[in-house]
Parts: sequence; C-alpha cells; structure tokens
Amino acid sequence: MSKQALEYLQSNRDDLLTKLNEFLSIPSVSTDKVHKQDVEKAAQFVSDYLNDIGFEKVEVQQTKGHPLVYGEWMGAGSNAPTVLLYGHYDVQPADPLELWDSEPFQPEVRDGRLYARGSSDDKGQVFMHLAVFEAYMKTEGKLPINVKVCIEGEEEIGSENLYEILQEKQEQFSADFAVISDSGMVAKGQPTILYGLKGFTGLEFTVHGPSSDLHSGMYGGAVKNPLMAMSHILTSMKSEDEVVLVEGFYDGVDELSDEERKLIAEVPGEDFVQSTGIPEVTPEKGYTAKEHTMARPTLEINGMFGGYQGEGTKTIIPSYATAKLTSRLVPGQDPEHVQQLLIDHIHKHTPKGVTVDIKKEPLSAKAYKVDPNHPLVEKAAQSFTKAFGKETVYVRMGGSIPVVEWIEAVYKMPIVLLGFGTPEDRLHSPNESFPLENFDKGMETLVYYWQQVQEG
Repeated sequence: MSKQALEYLQSNRDDLLTKLNEFLSIPSVSTDKVHKQDVEKAAQFVSDYLNDIGFEKVEVQQTKGHPLVYGEWMGAGSNAPTVLLYGHYDVQPADPLELWDSEPFQPEVRDGRLYARGSSDDKGQVFMHLAVFEAYMKTEGKLPINVKVCIEGEEEIGSENLYEILQEKQEQFSADFAVISDSGMVAKGQPTILYGLKGFTGLEFTVHGPSSDLHSGMYGGAVKNPLMAMSHILTSMKSEDEVVLVEGFYDGVDELSDEERKLIAEVPGEDFVQSTGIPEVTPEKGYTAKEHTMARPTLEINGMFGGYQGEGTKTIIPSYATAKLTSRLVPGQDPEHVQQLLIDHIHKHTPKGVTVDIKKEPLSAKAYKVDPNHPLVEKAAQSFTKAFGKETVYVRMGGSIPVVEWIEAVYKMPIVLLGFGTPEDRLHSPNESFPLENFDKGMETLVYYWQQVQEG
C-alpha cells in the first residue's frame, strides 16, 4: 500500500508543487484586515482540496474571526485508530518587502529551496499531509487510518478562537491521537522528534516615582529614582548564575534524568557563540546550554524603558520606568501560578519611595511533554529514519505552541510533533523558504508513518 502511494507522489511531484504554489500565492495574512478575503480564499483552497481528495465530510466553519476548515474521513472503520491533524493556513505579514529577493507571494525555487511566505510555516507542511492523503486515495481508494483535519486561520494571531471551539466541539474533534507539523528539525537532513515544548507566561510592570521628571541636581538624594528602583527589583529576580531567585519558582520542576540528559547530549547543538556573536554561553549553574534551552525554565527581561532616550545628557530623575518580563516554563509549572509568584516578588522587593503597577500578559500556555518512548512517537522516529537515512534525534524546544497544550488539556490525547522545517527556513522573516528535499522526504516519512500506525 505504501509503495503505490510513494510512486504516486514521485510521478505527480510537478503537479503537486504547482498546486502548492497556488496555495502559497494566496496572501492569507491573518493580522491585516485588508487580507480578509485572501484568508477566506485560503480556507476555501483547503476545503476544495479535501473534497477533491475524497474526504467524506468537509466544512468551512465560521468563527468569531477567520474560518476554520474541518474535514473527516472515517472509512477505515471503528476498529482503526483515528488521528486529528492540526495545522494553519494563515501566514505572517511579508514586510519588509524590500528585503525579499523575490516576491513573497510568487513562489520561486532557488538552490533547491522553495521561497514564499508560508512555505515552511505552515502552508508547506500542511500541504504535505494533504498530498499524502491524496496519494493514498488515488491509488487505494482509502486511507490507512481514520482522519480528522483541523486547519485554522488564526494561528499567527494567537489562535484567538480555537480554544473555545475545541471545548465546544469535543465530539467533532475527538480522536485517539493528534499530529502537528508546525515545527522543524535541529539541522537540515537530521530527522528530529520534538517531544516537549515549553509553556509561557509574562507581565509588564511600571515603577512610578514623582508626578513628572525632576532636575537630578535639585532632587537627587531626596526622591527615589524609578529606574534605579526598577533595577533593584530586576536584579533581585535572578542570580549571575542564571538561577531564578523568585520564591517558589522551581516548585514542581523535576530534575533532568540521566536518560533525558543523554537524549539531549546526542542532539546536534547550535554553536551559540558562533551564531549569536556572544563571547561565551551562560546557562543555569549545573546545566549545559542545550539542557537549559530545551528543558529548564527561564526568566527574561524583554524590554526596559524610561527616562531620557535622546542624544547627549539630560540630567533628570524620570517619573517612571517600565520593564517587560516573560518566562518559559517546563512541566510541573502552572502559568498563572508562576505569574502570581512574579507579582508577589515585585511587590515584596519594591523599594520605598515608589509605587508599582503591574499588567498581566493575557496569553499563557502550559508546557507539554510526551513520553519519547510512546509507541506512536517511536513509530514516527522509525519512519523519519527510514525516509532520511539517518538516525532520528529527540529534542525539547524552548518555544511554545499553545494549541498543543490546549489539545492535550481538552482531549487528553498524545500529540506527535512531526516537523520538517530547518533552521535556515527564516520563519516570519524575509526570504522564508523550505527545502524541496524535505518536501519529498517529509511526504515519504508520512507515508511510512500512517502505514506503521495502521499495522499497530
């Protein structure tokens, strides 16, 4: 069965690329109201493709924002497993346009890469799944397992309506497991299983002093400087060894096992000194840089502002100072609880002579981790290795994908993260691209995977 599907993908590769280019040509930018009709056109493209493939039920479901495309094919029978495939058809804005070497919505192949906005994130990876479903249906008239498809149009704006929909339509989206291809590999040609994602929370706080900026000579020594006060608060939150000093921050966080440290050590690592221009790495004391970025919580200052920003000197005590903080979380940490710990710490360490206002970051997500030895994950790794001819590595990612945590929270199902992007894809940046080698071998991986899942 897999052989026929593979032969179909190979013999129809040019036609499939033409169809993908049609998809990529639609400027489905969800952040911009100007592209509302384009977003709807992209949703219709996905819907039409699912119908053409032969899905039994296909719907463009309206939300409070951009539409969601739902499709299902349940012809494998009640004894066969059911997968929920999640992806998104919306894309980031292409700006700044002058930095693109080709038109962002006119796909172009150069040096083995397909250049276009959405080629990697996430239209290209969504399309690969649909093309594999087409290959099975055109050659066998059926899919190896039951399939439900959820392709949304709001991922790039925080999936504003998806969580509510997942809760309301639990029967519609219920499945035995989920597959998401909205991530990538640690290196080109290196098959990678992503078995964990960090959670996320944050806040913004403003330190208020005098009602207006004051002359530093006349008032210095009598009036607390908000920028200095903010500095004291911030330095109280983390040591020079990158250990977070907020009381209770590490409660519930498990130590890394020897087995997991071994998994992380085997991953080809980025040379942070070379790639970022820093003099040396500074991970949390007792951990390597890879261990810290993949599997330990972090606390970062994302922005600080206040006082005079112009050229030269202006001798003032500023009236206020503001800082933005975010924290990447690991399993065992609750975002709202950590957010409150940060708030309590700020209040506790606020110096005399100033007051503090705090704004909570509304978007948060729990960390997600699946057992790397789970049979569904092992089958994915085996399929990866077979297609790419290289042993698969296992990683946890420092970033967050809120929908992963939502699906796990609402449906309690295992989630397999099968990403085919590469570090060179330039997601969200000018000249986004996707390697055609991964397009081909990625679809081959999926053919093997669905076959393995069917066989049990």
